[in-house]
Amino acid sequence: MTDVDDQHRTGPFAPLHGHGLRLCAWEADSDAQVQDWLRATLDPEFGRWNTPLTLIHDLDGARAAIRNKADQAAQGTSASYRITDEATGTTLGHIGLNMIDHVFRTARVGYWVLPEARGRGVATRALRLAARWALTDLGLHRLELGHALGHGASCTVAERCGFRYEGTLRGAMFEAGRHDTFRDAHLHARLATDGEPG
Repeated sequence: MTDVDDQHRTGPFAPLHGHGLRLCAWEADSDAQVQDWLRATLDPEFGRWNTPLTLIHDLDGARAAIRNKADQAAQGTSASYRITDEATGTTLGHIGLNMIDHVFRTARVGYWVLPEARGRGVATRALRLAARWALTDLGLHRLELGHALGHGASCTVAERCGFRYEGTLRGAMFEAGRHDTFRDAHLHARLATDGEPG
C-alpha cells in the first residue's frame, strides 16, 4: 500500500466547469485579476469574517498572495480557483482547497464572493463543483469547512452543499483584522461516502 497517490501529488489542477461557472487558476500576471483579489480582501464584509495570515493592503500584496497560491498548487498542498461566470469569464470570487493531505486524504475549504456577485448562489454552486471534484477525481475522503461563529451565510452554504455541522471549535479563528485575539468557529465536514447533496 502506498502512502501517497502520486497522480495527486502536484498541481496545477485542471479547470472545473458546471452550474454556470468555470473554476480556473488565478494569474498573478493579470492586472485585472490582481485588482479583483485586492478589491475582495479590502471589502468590509470580507474583513468581518476573514483574517488572512498576511494582511493585504495593496496590489503588490495581492499579487504576492496569488503567487503564493500558485506555489502551493505546484506542491500539491492547495488548489486555488478563481470563480468565473462560464459565459462571460467575469471574476465572481474565489474557492480554495487548503492544507491538502494526501496521506489522510483531507483538505480544508475556503471561499469568498465579490460584493457584486453576492446573492446569486455563487458560493453554493462553486462549493458543489469543487467538493465533487475533490471527493472523486482528487481522491480525498474528508473535506472540512470552518467559519466564524455568527456567519449565517456560510453556515447555509455549507449545509446546502452537504457539509454537516459537527460542532463549535473554541478560539479556533483569528478575530477580524487581528492576529492576537481568537474567536469561536463552526466546523462542518463532508465525506466522500456522504454522496451528493439533494
